[in-house]
Amino acid sequence: MPDFVYKAIDLKGQELSDTLTASSRAMVVDQLVEKGLCPVSVDERGESTSSGTGIFSRTGYVSKSSVEAFTRELANLLTAGVPLSRALSILTREAAQPAAKKQWAAIHEDTMGGMSLADALDRWPRSFPPVYVAMVRAGETGGFLDVVLGQIADFRSREQDLKGKVKAALIYPAVLAVLASIILAFLLTYFIPRFSAIFAEFGGTLPGLTRAIVAASQIVVNYWFVLFIVVALAVVAVRRAFVSESGRRALEQSVLRLPVFGEGVARFALVRFCRMLGTLMGAGVPLVTALRVAKEAIGNQTLADVVNQTIEKVQHGSPLARSLAGCPQLFPPSVVEMVSVAEESGRLDKELVRMASVYEAELDRKLRMMVALAEPALLFVMAAIVGTVVIGMLLPVFTLQEFIR
Repeated sequence: MPDFVYKAIDLKGQELSDTLTASSRAMVVDQLVEKGLCPVSVDERGESTSSGTGIFSRTGYVSKSSVEAFTRELANLLTAGVPLSRALSILTREAAQPAAKKQWAAIHEDTMGGMSLADALDRWPRSFPPVYVAMVRAGETGGFLDVVLGQIADFRSREQDLKGKVKAALIYPAVLAVLASIILAFLLTYFIPRFSAIFAEFGGTLPGLTRAIVAASQIVVNYWFVLFIVVALAVVAVRRAFVSESGRRALEQSVLRLPVFGEGVARFALVRFCRMLGTLMGAGVPLVTALRVAKEAIGNQTLADVVNQTIEKVQHGSPLARSLAGCPQLFPPSVVEMVSVAEESGRLDKELVRMASVYEAELDRKLRMMVALAEPALLFVMAAIVGTVVIGMLLPVFTLQEFIR
């Protein structure tokens, strides 16, 4: 019989890693559950454990709407009492997108071969992110997979709505910024060179502002390729820096320090964390395990580190509210107080979901306000840039008589 390398979490929240000999992954999972452990991963020794490699990385892209439909329909089928294997077979047959049909078929084959659904989904990280797989694993372990899948579908739907609001709020400011850049480029490459040629014919000394604008125009016209290369190299260097963990943390910390935008990022992370934690606890997942999974939904490693500290405090017996109080940036005092009351009343899961909805509405209002403020601010910046260039080029006209003399 093959050997399997597993990772699991015990009742104290500690992560364990060891090997077991069994005929299939399903038997390994059963043995771990009998021991009171929560399986995280089970892989056959010698098998490639890197997700999304080999044949799996060469398949087509599956849309988020297809994944959401797969999740909701699978939840409905399991709730109706349809066995997992038959449910996956039905979803494979009914899939409209070719790439989705291939993925669902591969997932069906893996589960038929004794692999858990979470492990089968983990082979497709582009379609099923770690937090998705972790929730499915918790549902399989606790015996409420249909409930968890339904909650995942609801969570992803709300998540897409919230992301859509953020993107919609940024469209108009982005359009204004692009227009400002196009106008400035037109002035520097077409408008100013013609005026500067006229001034050169008259001779004389130009005003300082005009000389500065003409010099900037000459640099752009004569050395545009150098500027393009410098900008491209800077973009590549920044992207490579942010790919590293240290660079990504530095970016996240810089964003969180911004006066208004940083607070919005923290509130967005709070909404995701509260909704995920409340959803998991409502499904019966233990608090420590739910905290570990909800941490993955934050989307900001700097804030996720704070949740790691919270998990350690909870493991040592500290109440959740007192543990959350250590990071006022992510968990303001009002949130800590509501969590404390909810813990005492035994309604923590429902209160977390309610808070997520409340702060989501508050975040939506703040986004609208930020856009309302950004529009006149960007218009003012555009007017200031264009106005400065126009005034700088018109100043010599007022002294044109001196040039003629």
